[in-house]
Amino acid sequence: MKMNFDSKKILVIEDQAIIRETIKHILYSLGVRHIVEAGTGVNGIVEMRRSQFDIVLCDYNLGDGKNGQQVLEEAKHFKLLSFNAVFIMITVEQSKNMVLSALDCKPDDYLIKPFNRLQLSTRIERCIVRKEYLASIEREIDIGNIYQAIQNCEKLLQQGNKKTRLHVLKIRADLALVIRDFKAAKKIYQEILQERDIPWAKLGMIVIVFFDGNYEQAVESLQQFIGQYPMMLEAYDWLAKSYEALGNNEEALITLNLAIDLSPQTILRQQRLALLADKTENIEVAKKAYKAAVNLGKHSVYGSSSDFSGLAKAHLKSNSAGDALKILNDMNKCFFNDPDSRLRAAILEIEIQKAKNNGVVAQKPYEKAFKLNEQFGKQIARELRLEMAKISHLSGASEMTDEILADLIKTNIDDKCFIGEIDKMCNAFIGDNYANDLISRIKQELVDINNEGVNLFKEGRIKDALAIFEDAVEKMPNNQAITLSLLKIIIHDLKTSKPDPKKTMLVQSYINKAIKIGVPHDQIGSIQLELDKIQYQNPLTQKS
Repeated sequence: MKMNFDSKKILVIEDQAIIRETIKHILYSLGVRHIVEAGTGVNGIVEMRRSQFDIVLCDYNLGDGKNGQQVLEEAKHFKLLSFNAVFIMITVEQSKNMVLSALDCKPDDYLIKPFNRLQLSTRIERCIVRKEYLASIEREIDIGNIYQAIQNCEKLLQQGNKKTRLHVLKIRADLALVIRDFKAAKKIYQEILQERDIPWAKLGMIVIVFFDGNYEQAVESLQQFIGQYPMMLEAYDWLAKSYEALGNNEEALITLNLAIDLSPQTILRQQRLALLADKTENIEVAKKAYKAAVNLGKHSVYGSSSDFSGLAKAHLKSNSAGDALKILNDMNKCFFNDPDSRLRAAILEIEIQKAKNNGVVAQKPYEKAFKLNEQFGKQIARELRLEMAKISHLSGASEMTDEILADLIKTNIDDKCFIGEIDKMCNAFIGDNYANDLISRIKQELVDINNEGVNLFKEGRIKDALAIFEDAVEKMPNNQAITLSLLKIIIHDLKTSKPDPKKTMLVQSYINKAIKIGVPHDQIGSIQLELDKIQYQNPLTQKS
């Protein structure tokens, strides 16, 4: 059956006017009536902010400014496209680097120029059919309802459609990994691999090995996998993570470099390489990666002042204070509004002036840093606040140091990696036992808060218990134990009171949040089941 394009609104992003006209001519011949065109990546983003499109056809190489990959990254980051919109990347180049870079950001499809009417219409129709079929799943993923998305996967699988089965199973397994239900994910991967050799299923099995903590086995399996599938970039990322988990940062660096050689345009991987090189004092690799991130960041939504700061600090480590100062000036031109960048600039200026032995000159950025910290406090990125804790300690402001560190520990107590960074900084600049003592004290405070709320709940003082936990969650939004306790009490309140759609939505939002902060399926899954049961028994509480 021929697809009707009459109602579809299409955006064509292409820098060459003659090619835009050719694409528009093909689209009009297919019956498309609503076409908007953009000659640059920036204008494409403007159009997506202005209107909702059903289909975006975007060239990869758009001349100066944003390329197609950066357009798609920004569209995804700001949710400029609906969950069922189609994004097709178009390019004339077929080089390995270009194709892998384009696919790294996961467009819905990829089309090589030149193409004809049949090729374009077939590609668009295929994407639309797939999107419509998966709409019930993608809609829930888009709003963060992962468990509902899983249920919708199961419903589609029960229909027994052989053509779509593998695709739905992949989504189902991916979602199992999101909620850390490794048992379910493993079962799916094993079922698929018994039938045929599918690369993503093989990689999925290795990812589960990683999450089980068997890092050496993960390394061995990933090396073999990359030998078989050297173009599968995701495998390099997991291999680098596995090496890091084993403390083998040099091999992690080599692995990330291999991935970057294949796909040099992906800024997030360049940033990871820069941070890892920095951590291992590999200054030249850090400089190269930070510089690449700075250049890519000029047109990317993921561009950050931290890339400039990292590059400047790498130059400071090479005794190049003049180069660091130039980078600081460039950073101030690019980032001057947000609090993070202003504080980062002040801290960087302190370090540059100290390196140049300008102690008196450094006083002004010190004052600026303290003022910004006082003004914005918890709004600032945690890594930057940790730097601020170090600076406040070195300047003798011990009370501020304690306050910042205590808040960072409370907010990130479940993040072992970041707690390790706090411990490392404290051991280097404050004292060996300082962080351990502070962490122990804060853990006890959290236990006390939890016990107080639970005791109030046991006494039947539900509102008071809720107030305790709601206040705690507001102050410590990433704390898993507090979030779980709050969820259990709200669920109990729902079960023992009249149907309340608002409370039901609140519980679902907390469940979605719990998944985001890493609460595993074996702790959160039962709460989701209870909520589903409440909604089934009380239709009034179901979302419309």
